[in-house]
Amino acid sequence: MAMEIRVSLLLLIFLSSAVISFSLYEDQVGLMDWHQRYIGKVKHAVFHTQKTGRKRVIVSTEENVVASLDLRHGEIFWRHVLGTNDAIDGVDIALGKYVITLSSQGSVLRAWNLPDGQMVWETSLHTAQSSKSLLSVPINLKFDKDYPVLVFSGGYLHAVSAIDGEVLWKKDFTAEGFEVQRVLQPPESSIIYVLGFLHSSEAVVYQIDSKTGEVVAQKSMVFPGGFSGEISSVSSDKVVVLDSTRSILVTIGFLDGVISFQKTRISDLVEESGNAEILSPLLSDMLAVKVNRRTIFVRIGGEGKLEVVDSLSDETAMSDSLPVADNQVAFASVHHEGSKIHLIVKLVDDLDTVLLRESIQMDQHRGRVHKVFINNYIKTDRSNGFRALIVMEDHSLLLLQQGAIVWSREEGLASVIDVTTAELPVAKDGVSVAKVEHTLVDWLKGHMLKLKGSLLLASPEDVAAIQEMRMKSSGRSKLTRDHNGFRKLFIALTRAGKLFALHTGDGRIVWSMLLKSPSKSEACQRPSGISLYQWQVPHHHAMDENPSVLVVGRCGSDSSAPGVLSLVDVYTGKEISSSGIGHSVVQVMPLPFTDSTEQRLHLIADTEGHVHLYPKTSEALSIFQREFQNVYWYTVEGDGGIIRGHAMKSSCAGETADEYCFTTRELWTVVFPSESEKIISTLTRKPNEVVHTQAKVSTDQDVLYKYVSRNLLFVATVSPKGAGEISSVTPEESTLVVYLIDTITGRILHRLSHQGCQGPVHAVFSENWVVYHYFNLRAHKYEVTVVEIYDQSRAENKNVWKLVLGKHNLTAPISSYSRPEMFTKSQSYFFAQSVKTIAVTSTAKGITSKQLLIGTIGDQILALDKRFVDPRRTLNPSQAEKEEGIIPLTDSLPIIPQSYITHSLKVEGLRGIVTAPAKLESTTHVFAYGVDLFYTRLAPSKTYDSLTDDFSYALLLITIVALVAAIYITWVLSEKKELSEKWR
Repeated sequence: MAMEIRVSLLLLIFLSSAVISFSLYEDQVGLMDWHQRYIGKVKHAVFHTQKTGRKRVIVSTEENVVASLDLRHGEIFWRHVLGTNDAIDGVDIALGKYVITLSSQGSVLRAWNLPDGQMVWETSLHTAQSSKSLLSVPINLKFDKDYPVLVFSGGYLHAVSAIDGEVLWKKDFTAEGFEVQRVLQPPESSIIYVLGFLHSSEAVVYQIDSKTGEVVAQKSMVFPGGFSGEISSVSSDKVVVLDSTRSILVTIGFLDGVISFQKTRISDLVEESGNAEILSPLLSDMLAVKVNRRTIFVRIGGEGKLEVVDSLSDETAMSDSLPVADNQVAFASVHHEGSKIHLIVKLVDDLDTVLLRESIQMDQHRGRVHKVFINNYIKTDRSNGFRALIVMEDHSLLLLQQGAIVWSREEGLASVIDVTTAELPVAKDGVSVAKVEHTLVDWLKGHMLKLKGSLLLASPEDVAAIQEMRMKSSGRSKLTRDHNGFRKLFIALTRAGKLFALHTGDGRIVWSMLLKSPSKSEACQRPSGISLYQWQVPHHHAMDENPSVLVVGRCGSDSSAPGVLSLVDVYTGKEISSSGIGHSVVQVMPLPFTDSTEQRLHLIADTEGHVHLYPKTSEALSIFQREFQNVYWYTVEGDGGIIRGHAMKSSCAGETADEYCFTTRELWTVVFPSESEKIISTLTRKPNEVVHTQAKVSTDQDVLYKYVSRNLLFVATVSPKGAGEISSVTPEESTLVVYLIDTITGRILHRLSHQGCQGPVHAVFSENWVVYHYFNLRAHKYEVTVVEIYDQSRAENKNVWKLVLGKHNLTAPISSYSRPEMFTKSQSYFFAQSVKTIAVTSTAKGITSKQLLIGTIGDQILALDKRFVDPRRTLNPSQAEKEEGIIPLTDSLPIIPQSYITHSLKVEGLRGIVTAPAKLESTTHVFAYGVDLFYTRLAPSKTYDSLTDDFSYALLLITIVALVAAIYITWVLSEKKELSEKWR
């Protein structure tokens, strides 16, 4: 009997251990997270399409990325993100095997290996002043294999070896004040022509020996009217520039070192001329000039005479000229016509000769064409073929070839500026969902595969089959909401003013929409996006209304430019309405009020000190007037070191004012002395954050009440000398001070000073605590400080009878004007890494413990349990404190490799982390954006309220059957043994 019981227990233990698993297996990768790689809006592109090797294009972007793309599929061969302050000024290919990049205003020159992107060399160039930079890479290398790469920046002309990056020579132009405009390297010649201006009125040409850097000859000539803008190379011995009035084209000839000027008035070329602008495309023996919203092509005729040879509309984009067969030069132009774009390739020498004419259907939500880069190839019939790489207004990148779009990349997602979440529609009745496993055999086969995976017996083919089966059965990519709230939409607004809806299941784009201008004026051809807000979130009783978001835009880069409001349907991506609001947008304040259609009320402040109510309806106005005296807000003037509190005053007066415009009054002002403090960071709580309970039971069974207020503002200031880069000052010269300020009264509730510390400060504010990250100059380490705020007034009186009679202070109304009796607990810890951003997990009810999501300098996200930054940690916690979960005190916060939620991936250029709760209390959505996008689901306290997706029901069933069989066998053996004993 005992033997049978031991066998049953061993079987039970084995099967139970096989069921439980907390590890991330190979077949689970990609089930709850996705990662998308981008490069950003392309600025420069160089094709590399030799017969040997894979065809690729080298690009540099506005996100400071240099990358190599596959021309066949648009995939990234390799990519490097240089950094926020390392903007790329130029890119080219040298020696047929190196990619040369110039960045940081011409101060850093790098060479990358063309096939794999490994850095070959890096050279720092001496610059004495800020100026435009210029990169010139030789094309013809037959004369000398080490023909130098020429760089002009900061008043110096450098010649750098393309093989090892050694600076061969440099010429100092800082003393003369000479500004280089063009560097010409004639093929098969060792003489370099350097053209530029002296004090914007004198043209100078230097002839320099490319090997030694010595000046062979120098000629100069003064132009009385002065020059304006950059010059355009027309031929090997002539350039064209505009004069200071922008009404005369000046042809500068420098044949044989002799400078000559020839003036041509714009009015002699076109009628009704105005201010002209020379466009950037480099065309051989021709230049493009923009006049009165028209683009004219001007060619230099005999004796330097300019003549107009063609004219195009202003919305036409052009490429640089490209050498083709038989010593001919071609260029491409792209213009719109309805829903199509027309690509035309012409010869520069003969504009009537059209080498290619194609029409391609284009999505209207991509906007206009911004840039065009072309490349030629030889077709099978030995004729010239062309491929065009075009950059659209929404920053997308497309390759056109043979009248079709070969591939496209949504590079606008590399410049996300704001994110919000939205629910998917409810599944309709009668909609059948296809089952993955149709028969009992398929069901058993699937669960046997899961069993092999759990026991680590699965082959690579089995792992792939398990992952595919789980992807299908999870239904994560459906366009309907699920019971647990795992399927959502992330609505992302990009810098280009385009809106994307991303599905949390697989990251695909459900819909996209480019903001349109409500007016046809020149000042607002395309508004830029500022921010994104939830406008209408209907409840279940109003499901006939689709949810919508409010997109706030601006017609221009200046803060005083007029604003634009656009309402977009979340389900369809259609623009419900778009309107110019006639005033500027400085601050948008969502109010905690909604009308009968669930539209949220918003206040928009302008530069005139007025606020405007939206939506402009009588119902919204009546709701707002009832709460007129309870609306407060604050403004931060970072440059002046001033924080102001505001309240409503009265309706606006004046002819242009309407009933939805209101004046404001200043309630309070906090001024930080400019000689000792400079504001570097401000932060408030999320307005929609859920707090589960205000009470917190401490280790001595005492109750601590959280001081939870939506009106708390975290402010960090630093000494003006310490506002620069880290370690640029001594510890005695820099002090970091943090404040907690009540935004209703302006009262400073708490002040904490950190001597010898410096910014930048990255902080997160949640419930009653704030965590911020900074640099300690004395310790030469980064630090993290936590401050928790508690309400002392609510913990004084514990009389039960007063609570029953309603006289307890817990039942007293709360007013922001009553002075709070609060106390704080704080603690500081060392942290081993620099930080880009910090966020905190959020759940539906606020019950689940929180985790800090720290975006590190390595562009990864570390999940740190909030218990590690508890201010009550001690060196030797008592037994009661251990039971509460308080961790023993250490001077540093741990960095556990398994705590990186991005695993081995990087979110290059990480700028922000957004969290959103799921319906399941244990789970939160995490979305990180930068140049890349990353999404995952987190369960900070594990999935205590649900079974995991990979839970093996078949194994559970087998366990139950085995237990029942063991019990039955044990009972039979026991009966036999008992019967045999009775026979004795």
